[in-house]
Amino acid sequence: MHSYLEDIIARGDGLFEGFFEWLALQYDEVSGGFYYARSSREGEAFTPDIESTAQALNIIECCGAGSLLSAERRARIVRFFQAKQDPVTGFFYDADPRMRRDDVMVGRALGYSLGALGKLGAAPLHPLPGHRNMAPEYCDSPEVYAEWLRSVSLANSWRGCDRLCNSAPHLMQMTAEQRQPFLREALSYFASMQDPETGLWGEGAPYVQISGTFKLLTFYNRFHVPLPRTTEIYRSLRHALRNERAVDMCYIRNPISLLSSMRMELPMKALAEITEITLHNMAQLKREDGGFSREIDHSPPAPNVAQVKPGEYYPDMPAAVPLGMGEVEGDMNAGTQAILIRYSLRELGGLPERHLPYAEAELLPLWADAKRIGE
Repeated sequence: MHSYLEDIIARGDGLFEGFFEWLALQYDEVSGGFYYARSSREGEAFTPDIESTAQALNIIECCGAGSLLSAERRARIVRFFQAKQDPVTGFFYDADPRMRRDDVMVGRALGYSLGALGKLGAAPLHPLPGHRNMAPEYCDSPEVYAEWLRSVSLANSWRGCDRLCNSAPHLMQMTAEQRQPFLREALSYFASMQDPETGLWGEGAPYVQISGTFKLLTFYNRFHVPLPRTTEIYRSLRHALRNERAVDMCYIRNPISLLSSMRMELPMKALAEITEITLHNMAQLKREDGGFSREIDHSPPAPNVAQVKPGEYYPDMPAAVPLGMGEVEGDMNAGTQAILIRYSLRELGGLPERHLPYAEAELLPLWADAKRIGE
């Protein structure tokens, strides 16, 4: 049966033909950053952004292609992130001023930037927010933090849980002793809000609730705490995979990431079914330019607000921060998730690590061409 699963995933690897060529062409030789999509690169209104650049770096490292990044190219990426840090606040910001008003984007940018710099053996140029009393007000005390947690709406589980787990980078800036009472408040509140029957959090369609649960998983993982009620979550995942339409790459990736994290022993028949459904759903988002779209009908121009779909509601949504034109095209957000799905499926099935065959073949010729990519 392992060979059968290997065959399914091997067929799915064909979806990545042309992907790394698309990825290489998102690189900007001047800034050292990566664009979100082709329309971002071609449009004068856009510049490479923090999330896309960190995601591109993660893809390259995950696929074993890190050696294709020359020392000069790595130095440029380091400078890209270091230049994004505000010396006054210590946070990392993109050029669009609206980004600063989205607390989720700001928190993600902090985590992404520190992670990327760490991978490249570099460090921020300025003190971080936690070292200069720039953390949000809810970090003033465990009591204030608990009140803030309860104030976050879970009307849309995905957005609400994203906001909740966005507090994790700020808690990580604390000492272990300072952090403990904050962590107790968070885990106690999360336990009180988890549905005992489904294992999920918050409201919304099944994939919305699963995506919210995945967001909270990142919080649990950050602090090395086991995710509770994994059996109930697994039943909810299987039901959604069989009965719900996955119109967003996140709806495809999040169940697989949850399953991988829960480390459950799954029957091979179930693994094969999950893998086939997942790869079928991914194929619906593959684009002619070689990349993958985040959504089934287009690449969302502003992924920071793409969690709440038309017809859904979440209070006090931030302003959209466009990263592209929203065309039917590949985007970095979807691309990084497609890669994670592929590697997670192999891990989930107990298969040995095997890198995608296209990575070096497509990246090397392009990155050897200084006129196209820069050296």
